[in-house]
Amino acid sequence: MRKFILFALAFCCFVSAGVAQQGTEAERAAYRKVITGRADKIAVKLGIQDTVKKNVVRDIIADQYIALNDIHSSRDEKIKALKADKSLDKDVRASKVSLIEAEAGPKLARLHNEYMIKLGKQLSKEQIEKVKDGMTYSVLPITYKGYLEMLPDLKENQKEQILAYLTEAREYAMNAGSSEKKHAWFGKFKGKINNYLSAEGVETKKAREDWEKKLKERQQTN
Repeated sequence: MRKFILFALAFCCFVSAGVAQQGTEAERAAYRKVITGRADKIAVKLGIQDTVKKNVVRDIIADQYIALNDIHSSRDEKIKALKADKSLDKDVRASKVSLIEAEAGPKLARLHNEYMIKLGKQLSKEQIEKVKDGMTYSVLPITYKGYLEMLPDLKENQKEQILAYLTEAREYAMNAGSSEKKHAWFGKFKGKINNYLSAEGVETKKAREDWEKKLKERQQTN
């Protein structure tokens, strides 16, 4: 329940992001303060002893959140305007919307690459992993651990493939504009994982039922 509440709060912050970008100076300053606080919670978990350096990392993370919001809100405003234009044919409108969505892709990819370079100048690979997990609610380690518990007989190559899919999902999720969309990316790659395991002859349905039963029993015990 606590995780659900945190996810909901994060989602609300992202939804309000577009308003912050287009609002008054006071509103933008307030948004910057909220985002800086979120970034600081990630930065403090990196074990950086130098306060100045920790704050530099915090600001890099905060700037990334804000830059992501700029791209997403600009895209969403254009799509909103198109959908409000009743003079457009349905197919024409859909085509224009797809084009706007496609245009955002390279911008997000470029921003992501620049972000990784900035973090790479300040942090170790292990610390960058923590930043990535911090921006995606630690879905990767939680989900990977779940697969290992649910399917204890997985082969090493199967474990590696599951981790590779989840790692790819996390890269996309980092660029998403809301909690819901971040989780949607992981959901998409969980589908790929299930298809992969099925092709490998791994029975997941019964294993999942047994695992969920154990989780419920564990929760009741606690």
